[in-house]
Amino acid sequence: MTDTDLLNTLALMRVEGVGDIVAKKLINHLGSAEEVFKAKKMQLLAIEGVGEVLYNNLRNTSVFKLAESEVKFVRDHGIKPLYYLDSNYPERLKHCIDGPVVLFSSGNIDLANRKTISIVGTRQMTSYGADFCRKLLEDLAPLNPVITSGFAYGVDIFAHQVAMEQNLQTIGVVAHGLNQVYPKVHKKYVAAMEQNGGFLTEFWSTSNPDKENFVKRNRIVAGLSEATIIIESAEKGGSLITANVANDYNRDVFAVPGRVTDKYSMGCNNLIKSQRANLLTNAADLIYILNWQLEEKKIQPVQKQLFVSLEPDEQKVYDYLLKNGKELMDIIALQCEMPIFRLSSLLLTMELKGVIRPLPGKLFEAI
Repeated sequence: MTDTDLLNTLALMRVEGVGDIVAKKLINHLGSAEEVFKAKKMQLLAIEGVGEVLYNNLRNTSVFKLAESEVKFVRDHGIKPLYYLDSNYPERLKHCIDGPVVLFSSGNIDLANRKTISIVGTRQMTSYGADFCRKLLEDLAPLNPVITSGFAYGVDIFAHQVAMEQNLQTIGVVAHGLNQVYPKVHKKYVAAMEQNGGFLTEFWSTSNPDKENFVKRNRIVAGLSEATIIIESAEKGGSLITANVANDYNRDVFAVPGRVTDKYSMGCNNLIKSQRANLLTNAADLIYILNWQLEEKKIQPVQKQLFVSLEPDEQKVYDYLLKNGKELMDIIALQCEMPIFRLSSLLLTMELKGVIRPLPGKLFEAI
């Protein structure tokens, strides 16, 4: 993105009455932010939703002075702008109608990795949440996913830390400009984060971490990722907003269940109860629902096989799949000498027990 493109785009975003949705509409009609400012009155008024007030606002040249200052900050500090029509813009955010027109990034973020998940939750994380988060990322590490969160207290910063311990790329989406760190106590993690990923924001260097910015930030956390995981949450909280946005974006949402008496499991339990989130008990649940495939390394929730009690016929099917790998239902029925109707029932029961999983093409395999 050239300085001229960035200048015009940032100036457009400063026009009163122009947000991400309106800006995209104007740019899509006229080709670029520069052409929006050059457009004649009739061209602009012909665009649905553009009236006299917005036309007059677009003629206010004071926005360019503000934009010039931000362009200078971006260039002076080595910040990389990501424009929504460019190839380096996060692919999944391109499909979000209210995704930012411009993102600012720092660090070594590699957005080519398709396996990206967001992990969010309460700022008052318990040992239960911490243990689950650590085990989840340890088990997912062979898949090399990107871990996205909000760099906040509690679940967010813990997820970033564990991701770095597992040598996974991690991205912090912040609710302010990249000229500051919030919370300040997390400044000690910045260098490591930028080596193992980095930071993204839509906010300018003039923006402070105001309350409303965190709500806007949450849509980026949800939009970047294939799935959003809620580790722990009280009955109300910012992570539930992220879950709702992810659902609105038709992304998968997962929640970790907890005891009904635990304050910081109430939000997760409610998400599951209202079918706004998938139940997440281990990494295998996530891999199965997202249809992620391991290449050579197998994930480790083998403990299921050690502790789950199988009926004789279930054990026979499981042993066959363990020995022979992926197999068609018809072949399993033939080799295990049981009718299809009986095998079909067994396979469903075994899937619920978490010892097998179905694959495309009516194949099944042992976990």
